[in-house]
Amino acid sequence: MEDQNKSFIKGALSGALIMLSVVLVGGCAWKAVEKKLLPKNSAAVQAESDDKTEEKLKMIGELIDEQYLYSDEIDEKALQDGIYSGYVSGLGDPYTVYYDEEQTNELLESTTGEYSGVGALLSQDLTTGLVTISGVYKDSPAEESGLMEGDILYQVDDHDISGEDLTEVVSWIKGEEGTDVVLHVYRGEKREAVACKATRRKIEAQTVEYSMKPGNTGYIRITEFDSVTYDQFKNALADLENQGMESLVIDLRGNPGGNLDTTVDMLKLILPKGTIVSTKDKYGEEIEYTNEEDHEFQKPLAVLVNQYSASASEIFSGAVQDYGVGKIVGMTTYGKGIVQQIFDLQDGTCVKITISEYFTPNGRSIHKKGITPDVEVEYQADPENKEADNQLDKALEVVQQK
Repeated sequence: MEDQNKSFIKGALSGALIMLSVVLVGGCAWKAVEKKLLPKNSAAVQAESDDKTEEKLKMIGELIDEQYLYSDEIDEKALQDGIYSGYVSGLGDPYTVYYDEEQTNELLESTTGEYSGVGALLSQDLTTGLVTISGVYKDSPAEESGLMEGDILYQVDDHDISGEDLTEVVSWIKGEEGTDVVLHVYRGEKREAVACKATRRKIEAQTVEYSMKPGNTGYIRITEFDSVTYDQFKNALADLENQGMESLVIDLRGNPGGNLDTTVDMLKLILPKGTIVSTKDKYGEEIEYTNEEDHEFQKPLAVLVNQYSASASEIFSGAVQDYGVGKIVGMTTYGKGIVQQIFDLQDGTCVKITISEYFTPNGRSIHKKGITPDVEVEYQADPENKEADNQLDKALEVVQQK
């Protein structure tokens, strides 16, 4: 099994590495911005502040025009986006972010789990910069082109990727549906140069992997919570049931979160009737997400988590723990118990703002605390066996106990 730090990096960047887009943190929803009037007692203060800000920006602009060495190369739009980005970042909240047009498009892609590309998993060694094909989706353009896991990517069309950031490489691979892209790779020990031509098409990110483990224990790994994840999870459960599943392990290790509504819908498949999660905003307004029917999972269940399981993963594991439907195995989770909402700024850009805190069914706030596992087990790498996974072994032991 991969080192857990590298696994988290992959999870946090999985939009770029896996879906060729950008990952959302849990509990985000799209909303158009409505203009609101300022309270009367603050209108004058706001106007004075606006005047000072405008005056200062004008002064800085004049200095740049007069003194900046490369003033003839200035990108005015980039400067404007920098102002908006800096203004929001001044809050000091890493989850409240301004997105320019390109970033907004990538962000919206990541909420659906669908994109136009080739269906390849990419990872980059942070030391050497090498970009490796770490996986190929079944029946994807990448598979049809002959691309193979383990191939080392060195060129995309005419772009030499040496020294390039992975995000830039990804932008060259993505493109309009129906267009071609050629991925040049080195293959095998002899580093044979191979050119793989793929035709881009709509790809559904594979966020759920599953298999049947010994002892008729089903295993479902969820890498993130996107719109496509619900159907993939539901199908995995049904298939494992048809195979005679007697117990189940759900693996959320390294899962950075995702869509709140998707997470709630998935939990409805395994929880009894009642509250799944609730949120409370700055005005004290509460919203409850409930399961209207009893679908409590009746077989032994374990949810596997680690210190990199965040946000929606914590909603999922916290609800399972509160209802006693299953055991939580692994390490205390990340501790991100706040919800973001995406606001459309109506010019192709958006801003993601932290709007509320969420609580487990029993009313627990886990922000900066995390979910404490019922069975704690730290991951221990085995240098002699890369496939060894002591945390998964423990989870299997928990659900197979008679």
